[in-house]
Amino acid sequence: MPSHGSLTKAGKVREATPRIPPKPKKNLSPRRRNKRNYKRRIIIQATIQTRRRR
Repeated sequence: MPSHGSLTKAGKVREATPRIPPKPKKNLSPRRRNKRNYKRRIIIQATIQTRRRR
């Protein structure tokens, strides 16, 4: 199987970069989470269905 570039060079840059610890994720407040879920479940689905009818 042909490859792009030399396999001896694979992964060298990733090993050389310093590891940065990930930022802790903050959960959304329930009000914002519910609003986002509402948009995903109801509004987006309704727009998809109206586009299909055309």
